[in-house]
Amino acid sequence: MKISNTSKITTLCFLLLASLTYAQNLTRTENKILKTVTANNSEAIEFLKKVVNINSGTMNHEGVKKVGDVFGKAFEDIGFKTNWYDMSIVNRSGHLFAETNGDKGKKVLLIGHLDTVFEADSPFQEFKMINDSVAHAPGGNDMKGGNVIMLYALKALADNGLLQNAQVIVAYTGDEESTGKPLTISRKDLIEAAKRSDVALGFEASSGFNEATIARRGSSGWKVEVTGKRAHSSDIFSEEVGVGAIFELSRIINEFYNDVKGEEYLTFNPGVILGGTQVTYDDAFNKGNTFGKTNVVAQTAIVDGGLRFISEAQKESARDKMRAIAANNLPLTSAKISFIDSYPAMGPTQGNKELLEVLSQVSVDLGHEAVVAYDPSKRGAADVSFVAAYVDCLDGLGTMGSGGHTPQETVNLNTIEALTQRTAILIYRLINQE
Repeated sequence: MKISNTSKITTLCFLLLASLTYAQNLTRTENKILKTVTANNSEAIEFLKKVVNINSGTMNHEGVKKVGDVFGKAFEDIGFKTNWYDMSIVNRSGHLFAETNGDKGKKVLLIGHLDTVFEADSPFQEFKMINDSVAHAPGGNDMKGGNVIMLYALKALADNGLLQNAQVIVAYTGDEESTGKPLTISRKDLIEAAKRSDVALGFEASSGFNEATIARRGSSGWKVEVTGKRAHSSDIFSEEVGVGAIFELSRIINEFYNDVKGEEYLTFNPGVILGGTQVTYDDAFNKGNTFGKTNVVAQTAIVDGGLRFISEAQKESARDKMRAIAANNLPLTSAKISFIDSYPAMGPTQGNKELLEVLSQVSVDLGHEAVVAYDPSKRGAADVSFVAAYVDCLDGLGTMGSGGHTPQETVNLNTIEALTQRTAILIYRLINQE
């Protein structure tokens, strides 16, 4: 991805104009916060490079812990108490929490994650500049960049002595990209932190200065396992043999597409499919093997997929339709469909809308545009959804970039300073708000 000189000039002019107008809208203390963020910005980018170059794919437990240790040390340096919650019981690395204590203003929970989708065997491992403003970075945008924004926004507040008597909890989970099961264990500490908080801010990748997330779709897993009658292929479609497992699985997926698809905010994706005489599948790593022959009717077929929804009612309605389709089997086949909950939905509550208004005012005071709600159909699931039942929530406050979850993932370094400044002012106002 090549950024034109015109685009660079436009971005710089935008930030310059913002810097000329924000001073009159901010207090003296808030202007000091901005200057501290600016002074620390080069250090923040170097910190981002450091943590990006440590592989922390979800199943690389050692790598996730190593990234957690780096962030933990940085938070301890600015006066936070840190805890590592080991999650080996659910086959995950663990979570890093950092906290200050107090009862002044709003109690704020900040949410990020240490893990990425790029496992230890991924060829995409290194932070590499594309030009003077954009870098390829595995997990840099999703979401180590957001983690760095949190850290350096809080550092600016700490450096100015502004976190005294304030409760701020930073929660970095180690398995956001593939949650440990059961959720009652892997998300227990995050939910408990939410119960002690008033608002939660999520730092998944930003879609732009003038958009933030007040609603996210939930995520659920589904799997269909089909059995057919193994036989010579010359007898397929006969009364004695039937159609085999692959034809039946194909029917099921096709009817999902025709009969379940269509509702606003509802999507479902078959991510992995295997079929043949013999099939093995490892759910944890989403990998499998299959063996079959063209002259043998397939005995087994499996599809593993995901379901996205905006409410529990929409999720259950879709599941009911999928169950009915899976039960209407072709001759001499049987199918079993199963579901597993992952992320709940986060609805667009009034409290979330009011929190968006606070962010929007901060943005305007900094010389940016007002902030509006981002379309929930364009966002994936995130940890903030687990706390939405307990606190007002806002998400999408992280870095800007593109190509998330692909080897083309980028992070825009030129926007980090302004986004960190906005975050610092937002937190400052919240912890001073009754």
